[in-house]
Amino acid sequence: MLSVVRVHLPSDIPIVGCELTPYVLLRRPDKSVTTDDVPDSAPLDGHFMRYKWYRIQSDKKVVVCSVHPSEPATLQCLGCVKVKLPAAKSYHCSPKCFSDAWQHHRALHERAASAVNENGNEDEELLGRFSSSGSGVFNVSLSGSGSSASLTNGSTPLYPATVTQRSGGEILYEVGRSKTYTPTTEDTGHVLKFECVVIDAATKLPVGPVSTLLTSRVIPAPSPSPRRLIPVGVDVIGHLDADGRISSAGTFSVLSYNILSDVCATNETYSYCPSWALSWPYRRQNLLREIVGYCADIVCLQEVQNDHFEEFFAPELEKHGYHALYKRKTTEVYSGNIITIDGCATFFRRDRFAHVKKYEVEFNKAAQSLTEALLPSTQKKTALTRLVKDNIALIAVLEAKFSNHGGDNPGKRQLLCVANTHVNVHHDLKDVKLWQVHTLLKGLEKIAASADIPMIVCGDFNSVPASSTHSLLAMGKVDPLHPDLSIDPLGILRPASKLVHQLPLVSAYSAFARAIGLGLERQRRRMDPTTNEPLFTNCTRDFIGTLDYIFYTADTLTVESLLELLDEDSLRKDTALPSPEWSSDHIALLAEFRCKPRPRR
Repeated sequence: MLSVVRVHLPSDIPIVGCELTPYVLLRRPDKSVTTDDVPDSAPLDGHFMRYKWYRIQSDKKVVVCSVHPSEPATLQCLGCVKVKLPAAKSYHCSPKCFSDAWQHHRALHERAASAVNENGNEDEELLGRFSSSGSGVFNVSLSGSGSSASLTNGSTPLYPATVTQRSGGEILYEVGRSKTYTPTTEDTGHVLKFECVVIDAATKLPVGPVSTLLTSRVIPAPSPSPRRLIPVGVDVIGHLDADGRISSAGTFSVLSYNILSDVCATNETYSYCPSWALSWPYRRQNLLREIVGYCADIVCLQEVQNDHFEEFFAPELEKHGYHALYKRKTTEVYSGNIITIDGCATFFRRDRFAHVKKYEVEFNKAAQSLTEALLPSTQKKTALTRLVKDNIALIAVLEAKFSNHGGDNPGKRQLLCVANTHVNVHHDLKDVKLWQVHTLLKGLEKIAASADIPMIVCGDFNSVPASSTHSLLAMGKVDPLHPDLSIDPLGILRPASKLVHQLPLVSAYSAFARAIGLGLERQRRRMDPTTNEPLFTNCTRDFIGTLDYIFYTADTLTVESLLELLDEDSLRKDTALPSPEWSSDHIALLAEFRCKPRPRR
């Protein structure tokens, strides 16, 4: 007979909008075990599984910890009260919780004090009474005090709620009857109960005991303010299309976003981010909401794990009309599980583009070719150790299904080449970064020579503005006196005169510096006036700067609109990225382009 062996949730903190799927281990009649579902439509040996979800509502309201929302608060920081921070940020579940969060918490105090306090003396005295050990001023009377956190209700549950049980001041509402359940705002602040039991298909009665589990308290999913698309082109004619997107006739948009792979999103690296906000079940839903919300025609993502592409992003974006392409990093220098290797994923809307060709660039193969052809055998091992870094690029040639706004050649195909890459991260390998980008650009030059084709080159280049890598991309060459060229132990960057390309690439976000119009002054304040690049696209506690770019061939494309940049102060309210609102340590870049009309021949 079918029986339940074990039930648990892979993620122990449910979030509104985060899909919950308990891990149910079943024993089949042949004694083997499986996690497969057995629905009533396909019973196994005369039995099937029945699932129920309940929301537990209690008369007693509980204030939750600001760092661990699944835990009730026992301490309140009076410093937060003094500087008038939101009360929700002042609660902690234990002295250790407060101590661990102190570096971030003190920064909140200091910013709030400077904003609202005129003389500052009293606040400085109060702040001085805290130390890194977590000692300080607390209100320890929260447990059972009846204080209440602000909860939102009102959305309709996925399953009509019915009162099924009332006991000791608690009411259980049935909210779902499938194995998977996505909490709603109605569930915020409450514990969920999951039940599963084997049912006899003939009698419809339970067989064996009911297996249950309780989740942690459901917490609300933060929703950051939407980022606007800022027009920068001339004579932009905007309209609302069938999908509710604001665009102009004959344009297409490209999104580039390093989404931070799960294997890199560790509590050690991002200790300032609450652990629940770093969990993949939460981040994937938050990222998906953000990505889909931009309504880009082409989406270029970096740090997409192989398993997450196959199991989540490809099927989810398919539902929104996207076709998916993927190239994972090579595995020569990767020691982890092969399914967690990340790579680059490019998605395009099927109603706007058709796939023509895909090119995969493996810089490791290029390194092997380079060492074989140019370096003496005594240097090959050293060279490969330095150059083999697992990075890749994904190049897609697409055909537009829409007409250019202007004088098209009737019947001639409009092609577009989109390169999506993630360049090596190591700060001290500037020669490797520059070599990788030069290798990519030389490959793109070959494609350009074979077809009259506009090009987009985007991704995480792990290189700041004015670096040699950025100069090569933006200027087409590198100054022979550039300080980055002094780091060239393999001699692969000499002579400097070979570090050139013929593609007329321009950074899309430099259009903010050239454009004239309302609302652009705020964006210019978020730009570096010396490089015409954003002040940052990557913002962690230890680093802030620009690493991500969207470049385009200016002889074939013009920039019509850009996604507004974020303000550092607004991000620093949660110390840095990632945060509960933004689920990557990078910000997304998006540019809307128009193909320039081609002359008739």
